[in-house]
Amino acid sequence: MINHRTKAFIFDLNGTMIDDMAFHNQAWHNILTTDLGAKISFEAVKKEMYGKNQDLLERVFGVGHFSQDQIDQISIEKERRYQSAYKKHLTLIPGLAPFLDKAKQAGILMAIGSAAIPFNINFVLDNLNIRPYFDAIVSAEDVTHSKPDPETFSKGANILAVAPEDCIVFEDAPKGVEAALNAGMKCVVLTTMHTENEFNYPNIIAFIKDYNDPVLNNLF
Repeated sequence: MINHRTKAFIFDLNGTMIDDMAFHNQAWHNILTTDLGAKISFEAVKKEMYGKNQDLLERVFGVGHFSQDQIDQISIEKERRYQSAYKKHLTLIPGLAPFLDKAKQAGILMAIGSAAIPFNINFVLDNLNIRPYFDAIVSAEDVTHSKPDPETFSKGANILAVAPEDCIVFEDAPKGVEAALNAGMKCVVLTTMHTENEFNYPNIIAFIKDYNDPVLNNLF
């Protein structure tokens, strides 16, 4: 059921506002295999793409394999490669621009809750000129524990001063939906990178391909 008390929307960024996850997958696969020598498939990398960059590296190589300086250098190099490949394709998922306008006109508060570093969040917000829509931005650098921990979404709701049950999260990844569930929030899932059968969470209220889906009219 759609929650008619909705006061806030919290958006994941990559794969949820822009359809760019294949570019992240390619950049990570290239870094992990060519630069770092990991024997990992493209599909296996896809399954590891949640949480902070450091979390991904530690899942693949183990905790302590890299120094913090090395992790930071690998992370920023991966994002540079991603941005270089994706920038010419950078655009909002269809229907999102008018959806943001409608939400703002309806007085719904909006936040971004992403595991991306500010370097990538700023890349999207500033190149697409959508920063004014958002009342809060929570990045990888703003939390101690990343998704599926609820901290990202809970912190966004706290900044907006909105109760979890009055928030709807927009996500594209199973671990992100799990984070919303752990935060006590309902979730709309974008099927940009994963299929519906990859999700089995009780907080999902709708699956959508893009923001032109008429089911979203029920949110207002």
